[in-house]
Amino acid sequence: MGKHKANRRQFLQEVTKASGIMMLSPLAGEFKFMESAPRAVEPVIAPGKIKFAVININHPHIYGMTSAIKRGGGELVALYAKEEDLATAYLKSFPEAKRVSNEKEILEDPSIHLVLSSGIPDERAPLGIRVMKHGKDYLTDKPGIITLEELAEVRKVQKQTKRIYSIMYSERLENKGTEKASQLVKAGAIGQVIQTINIAPHRINNSIGKTGLAVRPDWFWDKKRYGGIITDIGSHQFDQYLHFTGSTEAVVLMSQVGNFHHPEAPLFEDFGDVMLSGNGGVGYIRIDWFTPDALDSWGDGRLTIMGTDGYIEVRKNTDILSGHKGGNQLYLVNKKEMIHMDCNNENLPFGPLFVDDVVNRTETAMSQAHCLLATELALKAQKNAKRFELKK
Repeated sequence: MGKHKANRRQFLQEVTKASGIMMLSPLAGEFKFMESAPRAVEPVIAPGKIKFAVININHPHIYGMTSAIKRGGGELVALYAKEEDLATAYLKSFPEAKRVSNEKEILEDPSIHLVLSSGIPDERAPLGIRVMKHGKDYLTDKPGIITLEELAEVRKVQKQTKRIYSIMYSERLENKGTEKASQLVKAGAIGQVIQTINIAPHRINNSIGKTGLAVRPDWFWDKKRYGGIITDIGSHQFDQYLHFTGSTEAVVLMSQVGNFHHPEAPLFEDFGDVMLSGNGGVGYIRIDWFTPDALDSWGDGRLTIMGTDGYIEVRKNTDILSGHKGGNQLYLVNKKEMIHMDCNNENLPFGPLFVDDVVNRTETAMSQAHCLLATELALKAQKNAKRFELKK
């Protein structure tokens, strides 16, 4: 084995060491399967580093958000939710939370450091502003802000109060395949990133797992309440574009939206796409509500990262070609290797990093500038999107 080849193999082994993955089937011209080892040991973080509470739980993403903060050492102490059925279901999963009668009991409790919310989208920014004005940090479901006017006010209050206003972009922060892609890109496995391509279909009637909504509420169909398809599910993709290209400045080159298949809901959008250019690379985003019923997931989400020395593709939720179950399947091709990695045993660092940021007033989980720039780009793309209609 030549020195270069040996160094290359050592490099890939070091890159994948953190997840306990070992290389098998080293046949040239074929994908080498990176078999998942036993689950990597997550750091044990005792609860009580911070106390946190939840206000409004209109989307079940709150379950994953709560679990992430608990993994980081957060102690859940209180819940406020107007809806009896939603509160009952949440407390079955998190019985340690005390249900309170109004949000003031949380906002005015000096022992609570952080508030989480997955309220109706048009209520999220106003709540976050109240949270920051009460001296607490805030983590909201996406979309965390649905108008540029709200964004300006959030920035103003955040600057005044020095509190954290963060948005859970879970398609990166809570996806193990995407977390592995972050590690590989950082290690230089594909050289300098040039472009990201995000394909993010979603299912409307989604009864898969606790994060699904089998029946969508009225606000789901009203653009004034959810912000539009680019503002809503597209916000995930702007976050990934900025993260992987390292862009700190970007412009929207093109955006378009449409309602192709839901005439009964004229305020709804079921398709959108965007082209981006930034100081770190270019990007393309496609989002839609056309996941077919036969798919074994809520959406066949795919991320492609193209670099100067190779590319990575992440099959986030399923892999219809290979039949690998559970999603988090990553494919890496560079100058010397073609590798498939099962990433289901990766650890997710966001929760512990975010709790540390609350404690230490740092920005290790996600910078404030990045968080709000991703939302700003989504809002501008939504506002300026051309309405596209299919010709009959």
